[in-house]
Amino acid sequence: MNKLLKNSWALFTGYGIIMIAFGLQGNLLGVRSAIEDFSLISTGILMSAYFIGFFVGANVVPNLVSRVGHVRVFAAFASMASLSILVHAIFVNPIVWSIARFLTGMSMVSIFIVTESWLNDRANNRSRGKLLSVYMFVTFGSIALGALLLNFSSPIKFEPFVLISLLLSIALMPILLTKRKAPRFKKISPMKTKELYKISPMGVVTSFCNGLIHSALFTLTAVYGVIMGFTIFEISLLIFLITIAGALFQWPLGYISDKMDRRKVMIYSSLVAALFAFLSIVTVGSSAELMNFAVDWETNKFIFFIFTTIFAGFSLPIYAINIAHTNDYIPKEKFVSAGAGLQLVLSLGAMGGPLACVIFMDSFGPSGFFVFLIILHIIISVFGFYRMSVRPTEENPDSTFTPLPRNITPLGIELDPTTGANLSATDKK
Repeated sequence: MNKLLKNSWALFTGYGIIMIAFGLQGNLLGVRSAIEDFSLISTGILMSAYFIGFFVGANVVPNLVSRVGHVRVFAAFASMASLSILVHAIFVNPIVWSIARFLTGMSMVSIFIVTESWLNDRANNRSRGKLLSVYMFVTFGSIALGALLLNFSSPIKFEPFVLISLLLSIALMPILLTKRKAPRFKKISPMKTKELYKISPMGVVTSFCNGLIHSALFTLTAVYGVIMGFTIFEISLLIFLITIAGALFQWPLGYISDKMDRRKVMIYSSLVAALFAFLSIVTVGSSAELMNFAVDWETNKFIFFIFTTIFAGFSLPIYAINIAHTNDYIPKEKFVSAGAGLQLVLSLGAMGGPLACVIFMDSFGPSGFFVFLIILHIIISVFGFYRMSVRPTEENPDSTFTPLPRNITPLGIELDPTTGANLSATDKK
């Protein structure tokens, strides 16, 4: 493992710096769009544009990598991401920002695909699980650190945008200077959605809902915080806690899901998440005007942070549990293609998540943010109860839970040792 990390330090360093910039960028734009008084609909559109770019990039980039190679694609799209954030600083306009966010989405999925392809090439059956764990740690840790960088300077100023561009540019250096030869790229075809739904209706519905939930939560929390009158530090801390909770809760919930029907874990996790989302509404109310007369406003905010962290802890791991649940009903050799299919469905949900959520916020006020999340978790729970009534639990000894970062691509899913992928010549003997 030490040798593997030594050989991969440049990749992890560059990727980690990019994820720090990524963690700062989305939240910075959320805060700035609220300060600039963009309409909620405009904010939802520009946030959704990122996921549209992500979806388009996921279908275009594999062919590009096959034609020009990993290093060129990585350098080109990291440069595009660096350029797009500067466009936000120069042209403060929701239409321009939407175009720039689309380019950012394409750039980020390109970086994920190249990184995970490179990791797959360097891993074997004995090291894939450990390498995936490091990848997950770097992903969540860097995103959380990026959220705290909101305090670097006022979102009104251009300095935070320059910092993001600087980080993205620095990230290129260790990758481009590495002596390691780039791997041969392998395309992964996703399982067709219709076929996937026949195999696991619960998996498809939950994946779509997860796309809506994750995209709204990670793009509009900062907007919600500004509307509610939170300070920049409080907003950054809230996003930090949400990110870390989503990572840490995966292990206990995943362990439980290996011991019982995963649908029960997803159902009860969704119900707990919905409960704490509701409690978050009750704690701080629906308007920042509460600050003017709520004697315990600061105490309420502290409790709100606790409730929201618990909400994220039970909500975000459902994504990885759902992949394991779907794998319970298919043979081992189809794990990766099924995961790719679920990613496709999740991406379709993510494209509409921010826009759908701001419609609720426009109709119900700031609390519409949590109302939207509550409804989606209830849908997962109700559909889960229905599926349990018509289909018994199936035991699949090849399927076990694996913690996964939310932005992982099918190439990253292949790092999961349970998929049986990437056998080296030594492993096959």
